[in-house]
Amino acid sequence: MRIALCNEVIRELDFSAQCDMAAKLGYMGLEVAPFTLGDHPHLLTAARRAELRRAATEAGIAITGLHWLLVTPQGLSINAADAAIRKKTIDVIERLVGLCADLGGSVLVHGSPKQRSIAEDDDAVAVRGRAVETLAAAARAAERAGVVYCIEPLARHETNFVNTVTEAVRLVDEIGSPAFRTMIDTSAAGLTETVPVADLIRKWLPTGKIAHIQLNDTNRRAPGQGTDAFAPILSALKRMKYGGVAAVEPFIYEPDGPTTAALAVGYIRGILETLK
Repeated sequence: MRIALCNEVIRELDFSAQCDMAAKLGYMGLEVAPFTLGDHPHLLTAARRAELRRAATEAGIAITGLHWLLVTPQGLSINAADAAIRKKTIDVIERLVGLCADLGGSVLVHGSPKQRSIAEDDDAVAVRGRAVETLAAAARAAERAGVVYCIEPLARHETNFVNTVTEAVRLVDEIGSPAFRTMIDTSAAGLTETVPVADLIRKWLPTGKIAHIQLNDTNRRAPGQGTDAFAPILSALKRMKYGGVAAVEPFIYEPDGPTTAALAVGYIRGILETLK
């Protein structure tokens, strides 16, 4: 299991400095939110992509993947009734898949709640059909690029579309691509699922449908900055021999981003050292 840091936590630094700091703190990877790279990250030039990858390599850290995909450019939606909006969204997603591969990443995490929620006056069945169409295109692009595209179950206060792993797995089964899977975000799962996160891990990891983990407290801070118990979660991952990435993704940075990043990795590695 590789511990990564979601780069928006320290986005006040330039990208090279982000890589250096994450590596020095003991992270093995950096998970990149495309919006931190500019307003049109899907259009980054080949030279800029090579520069970003080189910065990570020189710092001795990997770019493990992308998350929070559809913040920029504005106006995207995977299920909009307007076909032109969906076409633009698919184009952005396909290009982000290519960006992930170019940066050396292996997984994209599709959270982006605002760009997938169902409007109150829309038909849920029609919305789902449009979302499946968009996500199937993402899966095909991921297959071509040799990466995995994950739909992220999110808490109900964030979105009304795909809130549980069970709901996400239905999408995974419907799309039926080895490049399209789901993941577990410990904060969202802690707020939404009916069983403890450790039990969720034990249930779903053996199915092969979980391709990624994000670590955060239900209070939206980093692991160790709330009341959630992470020892059972990390123990379950270790016992299930999870070999993927576990990315630290807090949304509240107190006292600041760099300190939050440092506290989180120290807390997680401290727990891991006690596990047998």
